[in-house]
Amino acid sequence: MSHSLVEYQSENHIATITMNDPKTLNAFSTPLKNAMMEALNKADEDAEIRVIILQGANNNFSSGGHIGEMLENGMESEALVAKLDFMLREVAEISLKLRNIHKPIIAKLEGAVAGAGMNLALTCDFRIASENAKFVQAFVNIGLIPDAGGIYLLNQLIGAAKTTELVMLGDKLKADDMARLNVVNTVVSADEIDASVQALATRLSNLPGKALASMKHMINVHAFGGLNEALDMEVEQQNMMAVTEDFKEGITAFMEKRKPVYRGK
Repeated sequence: MSHSLVEYQSENHIATITMNDPKTLNAFSTPLKNAMMEALNKADEDAEIRVIILQGANNNFSSGGHIGEMLENGMESEALVAKLDFMLREVAEISLKLRNIHKPIIAKLEGAVAGAGMNLALTCDFRIASENAKFVQAFVNIGLIPDAGGIYLLNQLIGAAKTTELVMLGDKLKADDMARLNVVNTVVSADEIDASVQALATRLSNLPGKALASMKHMINVHAFGGLNEALDMEVEQQNMMAVTEDFKEGITAFMEKRKPVYRGK
């Protein structure tokens, strides 16, 4: 597996996949994506694995897309569009993979659950959140639309009205807010989250695996059948957004605030 950006552990038929880039709050970069795909494939292909836990290191799930990588070729429109297109397609691959693995996947949500990180959590089958988790669809603040299937997934889970509120206003929400919207299954204290996630994983691992796989397949057909199309539409729309002044101004202001994180200082 690529370096240590993603850690993989397996025990008692449970695979735990940990995004491990604490300095960026586990921002979703190309190297991290490649390592995550390798870990997901490993868990998918291992007949001994019955359940997958997806989590982030250092008490943060993920801060979203890696903005530093997005801008590594500069702000010139053609280069920016090409880079953004590439990164969007990569995160889309992970969204599809999480749905297409016919094993239950639990997202353990702590700290930052933002942007693409939040949307990847939405593709998981179960979401257990710590009280300290903060959820945000911040794309509007930099003149973009949600990626990783965000609008589609939210609409399937909570309906158009609340999806509109979350993505257009970009407010930061607490775990309890997400529980009221039925986006997360359970909210627990930071001290209890490890035990709660393990208890659910153990319970699932003892249930008939073929029945669970068939259930997930049917849920995909009936609830998430349009995900592929939605991901393609995101790429098209984001490419248009990447050449706007709103995006350039928003991303410049964002980077000024995050220099120490994304420039390695």
